[in-house]
Amino acid sequence: MSKPLLHIIIGSTRPGRVGSAIARWFIELAIADGRFDVDLVDLAEVDLPLFNEPHEPAERDYQFEHTKQWSARVSKADAFVFVIPEYNHSFNAATKNALDYLYHEWRYKAVGLVSYGGGAKGTRAIQHLKPVLTALTMSYAGELSVALADNPIVEGVFRGNERFELLAAKMLKELSLLTRGLMERRRTE
Repeated sequence: MSKPLLHIIIGSTRPGRVGSAIARWFIELAIADGRFDVDLVDLAEVDLPLFNEPHEPAERDYQFEHTKQWSARVSKADAFVFVIPEYNHSFNAATKNALDYLYHEWRYKAVGLVSYGGGAKGTRAIQHLKPVLTALTMSYAGELSVALADNPIVEGVFRGNERFELLAAKMLKELSLLTRGLMERRRTE
């Protein structure tokens, strides 16, 4: 039997971003954990335009190829971890845009959050994103927040400390538990 698929989504699309280094660190932990097949999704590569579908996402009447491709990719996943920056006391626009394109594809799937930023460690981004995830009927599996001043990216590499590894392990365990139940829920829908 195949493992559930976990998408680790890099939310930032900025040149010079550090989210990709944090995502690579998390991917290594997720692979070592062994409960999921893991796929990296980089929103900079997905390159969705600002939401431009003429119909509500809940209708699934997608007109554009970029939306159909995004729908197919998200539909394959059983769980998600968003690696997001904090911009101006909230989460970034590319992440919101990617979420807004779809509805059914997100429903009844587990989600964890890894945030990063300055002194607040991206915690405000997480707090603003939670209601959006709830509106999409996603099940929250935990969070991990990185203060970049205390945990810098050095030569493109993030090295999480023991506390981060424990939080990541806890999140992966919760993602796995939720995913099993939610997969059954989706089968009966």
